[in-house]
Amino acid sequence: MPTKTVDTLQYKATSPISTFDQYKWRALIGVTFCYLFYYTGRQTLGFAIPGIQHDYGFSKYEIGWISATMLWCYAAGQFINGNLGDKLGGKRMMIAGAILSLGANWVFSFGHSFWFFLLAWGANGYFQSMGFAPGSRLLSNWWSHKNRGFVYGVYVGFSGFSSVLAFVLPLVILGAMQLDWIWIFRLAPLSMLFGAMVLWLFVSERPEDKKLRTLEPSDDTPPLAIEDDLTSAQRYAIVLRNWRLYIAGFAIGFQNAARYALVVWVPVHFLGLDWKTSAAFIDPKWITVALPVGMALGALSNSWISDVVFQGRRYLAIVSYMVLASATAIIMMFVPHGSMVAIGLLFLCGFFVFGPASSFWALCPDIFGRRVAGTATGVLNTMSYVCAGIGEPVIGHMIDSTGSTSIIFPTVAGLCAASAMLSLLIKR
Repeated sequence: MPTKTVDTLQYKATSPISTFDQYKWRALIGVTFCYLFYYTGRQTLGFAIPGIQHDYGFSKYEIGWISATMLWCYAAGQFINGNLGDKLGGKRMMIAGAILSLGANWVFSFGHSFWFFLLAWGANGYFQSMGFAPGSRLLSNWWSHKNRGFVYGVYVGFSGFSSVLAFVLPLVILGAMQLDWIWIFRLAPLSMLFGAMVLWLFVSERPEDKKLRTLEPSDDTPPLAIEDDLTSAQRYAIVLRNWRLYIAGFAIGFQNAARYALVVWVPVHFLGLDWKTSAAFIDPKWITVALPVGMALGALSNSWISDVVFQGRRYLAIVSYMVLASATAIIMMFVPHGSMVAIGLLFLCGFFVFGPASSFWALCPDIFGRRVAGTATGVLNTMSYVCAGIGEPVIGHMIDSTGSTSIIFPTVAGLCAASAMLSLLIKR
């Protein structure tokens, strides 16, 4: 006969199943909603590049280093904050990250030199890293293996819609509001406070906090006592000794480098300094928005395909999208700026490049288990953003050297092809 403690903490007969379901849906909606606004604090730099160059005379190579510093600090923060999410809880980490990132954006807006911009944007990268992995850990507390494709599809998919906000808000600030580029960093990130408030008010960290039953017992869900007894060193050891981490890390690293090549440099490619007076048939700003919309829908679709079509074999969903992304990026090289074809192809490029992200992140609890899901996500994201950071100054230098922003598309194609080849080795 079960003890009173177990009955109270895990099953509590007086708590109906529907109560647990309500809280797990609140967790998914609240975490997703909070992260929906996170990218307004880090994916807006591309729209400020023309203004920063005009005011301070920086080369695209120097801008690339500013962007890379943010990505590398984000990577280092992921390694630390994923484990802290396991240890301290995802809810408080996400809220703290949103507030601190807002502060870093405001500091960046007062920049006056290369080193000031680099350090402020780097600090922002670290604070931004307090969001995704801790949020992943919180979700894994409420959702079991059989639903992970769906859950990560929603979570990562709405991070794609966060990119839409990160593209639309700067366009409103620069265009409709006729403000200077500094206001991108002062107004757009204010939305993160709204997301953090919703998370704080409506989401609980884990079922045990509400005296509800835990997730269904499984081989990746140990008893709470064992989970709480793990030290940080033990969590890292569990993750780092698994060889699949390194294959997955480089595969998502190439995918993320392709993603940031598009996010940072597509606004420069399609807008430039004279975008407001462009004679293109279609307003270039609507062409750029097609990219994050495609990314959002791609992430929503890929994890569903990995669950339903490929029966949990996520590597097949990843490889198929990466191959299609490579082909689409090659075609983009030859498309005129102001055409309907450009909108469609940029949508597809974003769709296929970012789509596999949801399947990559679902691999973390699949491979490593719920008890180290935050640590695994953080370590994998570290590898991902190290690769993305390397790409930024390289691409900036290539654009300076060739004088052509179209160079981003063959670069994206090569990165996606490399990701596809490595992903073939991930069979989980």
